[in-house]
Amino acid sequence: MEYQTNSHCKHIIALHLILVVKYRKQLLFGDMGEFVKQAVLDISDSSDFSVEEIEVDKDHIHILLIISPRYAIGQHVRRIKQQTNKLIWKRYPSLKKQFWIENTFWSDGYFVCSVGNASVDTIRKYIKEKDSLSIHPRDFRFARITGFSRQVR
Repeated sequence: MEYQTNSHCKHIIALHLILVVKYRKQLLFGDMGEFVKQAVLDISDSSDFSVEEIEVDKDHIHILLIISPRYAIGQHVRRIKQQTNKLIWKRYPSLKKQFWIENTFWSDGYFVCSVGNASVDTIRKYIKEKDSLSIHPRDFRFARITGFSRQVR
C-alpha cells in the first residue's frame, strides 16, 4: 500500500471496519449480500475513502478502508451506514417484516481498528478467508464493553 499525499500531509490510514445487522438478523447472504457489497463500493467511488477489501457474513460485513485525515472516522462510517441503509430499504421493502416500523438496517454501533501498514495483508487475508477461521466478531473481548454486540431488551 502506498502513502497518499494531500497538499499539506502525507498519510496512510487503513481501518478494519465491521458493521452488524440490527438484532444480528442473518440477512446478508445471496443477492442481498452482493447488493450491500456493491453499494459500499459505489459509495466509495464518490467519497473520500477507498475500499481495499470487503466481505459479508450472514449478520455482519467486514470492510478494509483507506481513509484521508480530512474527515473523522465516524463521518466515514455514518456515510456508509446511512447510504447503504437507504439503498437497502429501497430495494428490499419486504424488510418491514423483519424490522417492523424501524427504518434501519444496521445496529447502532460498529467495530473499527486501525491497521498498521505491516498488518494490512493480514487483515486482507482474514477478510478473504473468514470462513476458514474460528474468530467471530462477538468473540472479541472488547466487543461487549463498546456495545458492539448489545442485546435488545
